[in-house]
Amino acid sequence: MEFLANDLSIHEQFDNPAEFRDALMNLMAVRALAKRFGRELHCNRRFINSTPIPDMPLQKAVGNFKEVSERRAIMVWLTRSGPFWDDIRQHGKDDWLECFGEIVTDTAVGEAAFRSLHGIKCGVVSVTPSDWLKTPLVVTWCPDHEGRDNRCSSVTNVWNVNSLEKVLQNAKKPTCSWEELREISAIRFPNLTFTSECFTPLSGVPFSKSAAERIIFLLGTLEHFACAFDEDGSRNTEGHKMYLDYFTGERALFSDSSNTEKQRFCNEMTFAHPENSSKRIFCPWHGKVARSNLRLHFSWPVEHGKSVYIVYVGPKITKR
Repeated sequence: MEFLANDLSIHEQFDNPAEFRDALMNLMAVRALAKRFGRELHCNRRFINSTPIPDMPLQKAVGNFKEVSERRAIMVWLTRSGPFWDDIRQHGKDDWLECFGEIVTDTAVGEAAFRSLHGIKCGVVSVTPSDWLKTPLVVTWCPDHEGRDNRCSSVTNVWNVNSLEKVLQNAKKPTCSWEELREISAIRFPNLTFTSECFTPLSGVPFSKSAAERIIFLLGTLEHFACAFDEDGSRNTEGHKMYLDYFTGERALFSDSSNTEKQRFCNEMTFAHPENSSKRIFCPWHGKVARSNLRLHFSWPVEHGKSVYIVYVGPKITKR
């Protein structure tokens, strides 16, 4: 499970730097606990521009803290080390996300809801005291495409080490290597068929927890889609919604390669058939790992009673 620092929970509610210092050190303690569980507290690059005290931006308020070590640790996190969730942002600026009657697009709350709706478990950590000390946060996503219904997500919100520890103790451990990703995938997705070499292209690629989570999400979506059929073999209502959400439009999670790419990289996108060594299978359809050059290629179309072959997970094939 991922956690994002709730930027909305800083809203000029503090009277002086000393009060804000106590709140921010509580946030840093929560971040330290997350690290002990092998996780990160992601922030937005704009988090540092928030205003905790009227007429006093965060950076200036932190500059008033007495301890140099505290000032340095906070500023390194917010300006250099992150990690920054907007580097691997999942929702777009045109996605309508609403919570408590407030538009939360472009915020950590909106991002956490969008990730949760798309298979990546994600919560937020709020500053205390604030107007955001409630859990869960119910967020509504309003897709802008015809045929898509509004969807709601309940986002876990924590604001102290005790509440975070309870959540993390019950959460699955994060994936820590590409090899572990391969092992998890084979167990977790029984309706997908993985070729023996599909994860080999990841060899030599530096491991990324966020990329691994994204790949798991893509695989989970394909797993779900592979089962979204009625008994007569036609795609059911949920399958139709998934097709609209994930396989169509400019921001689709999965897409076909262009005709030019198919011609130029035909050999590279043709793989050994996982169930018949004498055959080859052309797989230009792929899922994208946001903010990276990693791709996941699979067989298409996805049909009732037929295997979905995962043939390639690795760097973008068509990159020159």
